[in-house]
Amino acid sequence: MTSRYDRAITVFSPDGHLFQVDYAHEAVKKGSTAVGVTGKNIVVLGVEKKAVAKLQEERTLRKIALLDEHVAMAFAGLTADARILINRARVECQSHRLTVEDPVTVEYITRFIAQLKQKYTQSNGRRPFGLSALIVGFDYDGTPRLYQTDPSGTYHEWKANAIGRSAKTVREYLKKGYTDELAEKDEECIKLALRALLEVVQSGGKNVELAVMRRDSLLMMMESSEIERYIAEIEKEKEEEAEKKKQKK
Repeated sequence: MTSRYDRAITVFSPDGHLFQVDYAHEAVKKGSTAVGVTGKNIVVLGVEKKAVAKLQEERTLRKIALLDEHVAMAFAGLTADARILINRARVECQSHRLTVEDPVTVEYITRFIAQLKQKYTQSNGRRPFGLSALIVGFDYDGTPRLYQTDPSGTYHEWKANAIGRSAKTVREYLKKGYTDELAEKDEECIKLALRALLEVVQSGGKNVELAVMRRDSLLMMMESSEIERYIAEIEKEKEEEAEKKKQKK
């Protein structure tokens, strides 16, 4: 039955679905997990890092990209599609600076990306972009922002969110762990993003990539040794919690 309606992107099924958009969502679900967390003075992006072949150059496999000095993006889904979106977004950021003489707001560039995605759900001879994105950064007034876009062209603002493989599990963990008190502490925001990723990622720090942006400073990719240090602290805290529970019993 569905095959009658999934041949053209512009044809709705009787129950109101655009199957090509649904298939794009499936591509996202198979992508690497990505997590975003905002604090009072910090935004954190974490992504699952796929195993690198022995002869492969690791720097060409990045899932986190800088769009402007104050805006970064992580994605889940088709990497080739993401490259096109990232290039278009970077040009728009530069164009905005030249025209308005001000940097873009995080919502402005998110809306631009969402509009571009939505165009591809309405045009014959095209297919939707097969990726979701987490876009983070700081506005002029220093407010941290985190937005999520999906293949249909919708976007929403979040305090913490996850996309990609097992996103639902990670989102549930973030929902339980995120509090306003936690957002006050930069270190706790980093640990929350790491803990959430470790719910679905194996082998600890080797398979995790973390990027941190603080107010008035550029995006910083965290070194593997530093990620391992945070993971060791998280493991220690887990052991202490387990010990406390035993003592209560």
